[in-house]
Amino acid sequence: MTGIKTTGEKKLMLFSGRAHPELAEEVAHQLGVGLVPTKAFDFANGEIYVRFQESARGADCFLIQSHTAPINKWIMEQLIMIDALKRASARSITVIIPSYGYARQDKKHRGREPISARLVADLLKTSGADRILTVDLHTDQIQGFFDGPVDHLSALPVLADYVGAKVDRSKLTIVSPDAGRVRVADRWCDRLDAPLAIVHKRRDKDVANQVTVHEVVGDVKGRVCVLVDDMVDTGGTICAAADALFAHGAEDVIVTATHGILSGPAADRLKNSKVSEFVFTDTLPVPGALELDKITVLSIAPTIARAVREVFEDGSVTSLFEEH
Repeated sequence: MTGIKTTGEKKLMLFSGRAHPELAEEVAHQLGVGLVPTKAFDFANGEIYVRFQESARGADCFLIQSHTAPINKWIMEQLIMIDALKRASARSITVIIPSYGYARQDKKHRGREPISARLVADLLKTSGADRILTVDLHTDQIQGFFDGPVDHLSALPVLADYVGAKVDRSKLTIVSPDAGRVRVADRWCDRLDAPLAIVHKRRDKDVANQVTVHEVVGDVKGRVCVLVDDMVDTGGTICAAADALFAHGAEDVIVTATHGILSGPAADRLKNSKVSEFVFTDTLPVPGALELDKITVLSIAPTIARAVREVFEDGSVTSLFEEH
């Protein structure tokens, strides 16, 4: 006989960057493992240093890092951590990105523009990532930017089940804030057995460069409207869509989004909005200034943990989201 046989078993190791440690700890708790101790700090000039305190040789490594503000720093830290795992002889490296940075720059709108979402995918691959696990990409096409497996998780079950349990479904209408979200909104309709409406933005022909005219396609009068989106950044678009629904006779409006970026003027806009509740998941940390009574944050950690377990055990991630 030639060669050497080993009796070793597969080993799962979970690593975390510094962007959103609370989520990483909750994922670790759901998996029943501990986060690998990691030494990470910034040099005086801003360069990042990372060293893992345990051997990763031969292990299936899962590295979680949300791309939150300051986004460029945390993406760079993630790339450095991937490189460290590659050089530590990890068996495989799965990058968990609850919120994928630069996802809105997924195509060229005008000449001389970058496709930054593709660039991020290329950087991840070049640094040594074998697989990406992420939640609700801005557009599905980003999956094709990475040359390797991409597990695209959905927060829809978490968000929809929460909303469905607290409202009168006979009065419920699902609303897409623009044409691009119609497909997702349609899945909400199927899950909650509710009708669909669309907020259509168009330019006012009498006012140059004005896009504040909102037409509502569908019946929303006297209805509880649920606006569904993938992210809320400054809150301007979603709050304007909510105002349009109220103007068309909506009884109440609830806003749901997977990623609560909530930057800039978002705090004032959400506080002053007539929307009764904003529902997000914790793919990103919610800024302290936005701990408002009308903001609800649901945990995405159980969804991520189940997907990690399926990947590690060579199971089916798709089966987690198939309707039965």
